[in-house]
Amino acid sequence: MGKQATTLKQREVQRIIDKLSKAIAQHRLRPGSRLVEAQIVEALNANRNHVQSALQRLAMQHIVTIEPNRGAIVAQPTATEAREIFIARRAIERAIIQQITPRHVAAWQAKIEAHLHHERQATCNTDRQLIVRRLSDFHLLLGEISGNRVLNEILANLMVRSSLIVSLYQRNDVPSCQSDEHQEIFAALAAGENLRAQEMMMAHLDELESQLALDTSLAPEASLHQILLET
Repeated sequence: MGKQATTLKQREVQRIIDKLSKAIAQHRLRPGSRLVEAQIVEALNANRNHVQSALQRLAMQHIVTIEPNRGAIVAQPTATEAREIFIARRAIERAIIQQITPRHVAAWQAKIEAHLHHERQATCNTDRQLIVRRLSDFHLLLGEISGNRVLNEILANLMVRSSLIVSLYQRNDVPSCQSDEHQEIFAALAAGENLRAQEMMMAHLDELESQLALDTSLAPEASLHQILLET
């Protein structure tokens, strides 16, 4: 395969990965959803080999699970994995904030203001998918502002996996990420109060994790037989 053909294949595989990751992050594909290759090929006008490569890449990133006789399904992270992802997010998001200076904030001011405006608009309506997308974009925007490509790539993966965790474990149907908290973090960064911004982000992530039902010490889940008998 020539260099140009290889590059085209890589771009096409990445396009499919981006489409599937976006649908998962926006809760349009739920944990456990089957990812039928033929349907992806048709919907994205894609090559079947490219779809298979994309699914394999997503499986390596723990966003998709490929099971014998079932094919690919959207991953269903355990409570333990959820806790580990939040530990990773604290490390990565602290590192991202450490690199952001008032000069960075000034350079990105127009995009920051536009983002906060879109956040406020989203949280004023009842479109859950839009609210989730806008609030999640805050964390990804910080990654862009930092300018660290490696941290940004790691965060993008963690954010998709976090969306699966929220789908499975959030205690209520209201996203707990708040636009006011985001604005305060940006304000601290603009003022050069980097340590304060880090502390605010850690508290913010603590609050997000506290909204998840991850207590596996509760009584074991009843069997389907028992549930039906009690209904």
